[in-house]
Amino acid sequence: MTLDLFAGVPVTDYAAAVPWYEQFFGGPPSFLPNDIEAVWEVAEHRYVYIVQDPQRAGNALVLSFVDDLDRRVAEIARRGIEPAKRERYDGGATKVTYRDTDGNEISFGGGPG
Repeated sequence: MTLDLFAGVPVTDYAAAVPWYEQFFGGPPSFLPNDIEAVWEVAEHRYVYIVQDPQRAGNALVLSFVDDLDRRVAEIARRGIEPAKRERYDGGATKVTYRDTDGNEISFGGGPG
């Protein structure tokens, strides 16, 4: 069974949000379903999309657990975006959180090692 996962991030202003997400993800959207949505494929069959929805903007919480956390954080920093927060949990897991201009949280986590 194939499973496609879409995580939605509501934003206040679509046109203003797209450049931040292009910088964050390192490139243009994978596809544009309509005039107020942009979709990035972050892994095979796994997508993060933004959608203009001012009433719900700023409330998204998206976490991807990755095996290359340090490399990913360094790549995003080279593109000019720094984390808003870093947390280390018992057992050694780490969570690195970024916030867009609406306050939506896009995070990456990684295990010890």
